Amino acid sequence: MNNKKIDFTNSFIKQDTWRIFRIMSEFVEGFEGLSRIKKAVSFFGSKRVTSSHPYYKLAYRCAKFLVKNGYSIITGAGPGIMEAANKGAYHAKGRSIGLNILIPEQQVPNPYVNYLLEFKYFFVRKVLFAKYSCAFVVFPGGYGTLDELFEALALIQTHRIKPFPIILVVSNYWKGMLAWFKNTLLSEGTIVKKDLSLFEVVDAPQEVLKAIRKFYRKK
Repeated sequence: MNNKKIDFTNSFIKQDTWRIFRIMSEFVEGFEGLSRIKKAVSFFGSKRVTSSHPYYKLAYRCAKFLVKNGYSIITGAGPGIMEAANKGAYHAKGRSIGLNILIPEQQVPNPYVNYLLEFKYFFVRKVLFAKYSCAFVVFPGGYGTLDELFEALALIQTHRIKPFPIILVVSNYWKGMLAWFKNTLLSEGTIVKKDLSLFEVVDAPQEVLKAIRKFYRKK
């Protein structure tokens, strides 16, 4: 009989057990930190666009306009579209919230965040975006942006969360994806026609506000 003592110090079982407490602590900190935030709009988009890019300037104007109409702004706290939205909120003297992610490729929070929370786990951060936002405003972006967009659409489609406005900004950027939705997904039966009404496509800050107000008037 082998009486060798098993060392669990570095075992996956023990690591996973303690990881649960880290996850819980991130949820608790997030819920407590954002519980007083009302009428917040989350912005998503590429971190790679510079301050001279038209998308950056549009996101800045859009966030600033929403703050002036009574909304707070939440972003992922990084550069690009996130910075633009935080900057617009900051210059409008509004609540500029950043939910920063701690990743190997270090993301330094942009200087326009005036309320910061940091997370190790993407899924915790995504829960908080959905829980404390009254709308998602989605600018052109890559995999991360699409991940946030499609998870929100899937959760609303399957009735796992209450519907809220999902607004895609810059129609020219999204037109290829929308054509694929209609010509492939819809025609193949992998989505149904009403799924195309889960989001709206706009081009201007005023249209973003109009879409949000129209959605809640119907509710």
